[in-house]
Amino acid sequence: MESSSSGTTSSTIQSSSGSEECLMEKRKRKRMLSNRESARRSRMKKQKLLDDLTAQVNHLKKENNEIVTSVSITTQHYLTVEAENSVLRAQLDELNHRLQSLNDIIEFLDSNNNNGMCSNPLVGLECNDFFVNQMNMSYMMNQPLMASSDALLY
Repeated sequence: MESSSSGTTSSTIQSSSGSEECLMEKRKRKRMLSNRESARRSRMKKQKLLDDLTAQVNHLKKENNEIVTSVSITTQHYLTVEAENSVLRAQLDELNHRLQSLNDIIEFLDSNNNNGMCSNPLVGLECNDFFVNQMNMSYMMNQPLMASSDALLY
């Protein structure tokens, strides 16, 4: 009987070691499946992140192009306004110069009227002073000719 009890023990050890191997094999397969699923989820998450970043890059590129276009248009408007301002400043300087010249002439004529040199400063024939006559003539000669649109109709 001894031999039979030792045979039973040996078959029990073999069957328990076989069931352990089977259990370890199942755990190994389960772990492999779990790892594969985790890797798949990780790849999907990574792909989603990549897609989101690509969409964001495209959106930012479009927004950047819009900003560049807006800056370009604004710069063009600025340059146009700056050119117009330069013209207006030049016209202002010219008009200020003309006004100063006219004020000088008026002041000169007023000072001559007060001295009794001329009875009518715009008509140089009544003045005795040669310089006053020359001033009146140069004033009349340097004035631009102005015509209204009504004068051109006739």
